Amino acid sequence: MTRLILASASPTRCQLLENAGLSFEIAPAHLDEIAFDSLFESEGRIAHAAALASAKARKVSQSNPDALVIGADQTLSLGNTLMHKAPNLRGARAQLQRLSGKSHILTSAVALARNGDIVWNTVDEAELTMTAFSDVECDQILALEGDAILGSVGCYRLEGPSIRLFKSVSGDYFTILGLPLLPLIAALRDFGALES
Repeated sequence: MTRLILASASPTRCQLLENAGLSFEIAPAHLDEIAFDSLFESEGRIAHAAALASAKARKVSQSNPDALVIGADQTLSLGNTLMHKAPNLRGARAQLQRLSGKSHILTSAVALARNGDIVWNTVDEAELTMTAFSDVECDQILALEGDAILGSVGCYRLEGPSIRLFKSVSGDYFTILGLPLLPLIAALRDFGALES
């Protein structure tokens, strides 16, 4: 059986893979993601997200040559602006206020690496539109969500109370959660990494 490693400590990604019945190890890549920001400006959001996922997979794969390594990343763009995770709840409040009443794009990428080389990758996008919520509503959601939202680039969780802030969602649910799961499972099957 192929040894499978997830190059991420994301609780959501771990849960998605566990729910799919996969056996895997966790080895976060610890990349300086800000160093990739110039790619967003020069090559666009799809190339940027793909580069982040590939870099994570490649980094962990180099020290685990016998394994198939999953690297994943998700970015959020509001128009031509790339947004990052908030460092604290105050930052999350400011981030949510910027998104209020607007549409934004989540770009989720996943890559597979073996022996330090990328052997497969894909990128998918979703468009989400928030309601024009009040400061009171924002504070209510922050109180309900707590620090859990600090792990999300958008400072929200569609699987939690944050869903109340949304007007519409267009795209694959797994992509929105940060892992294009169906194409990944198909690729893992092709690489013999699924137990039969």
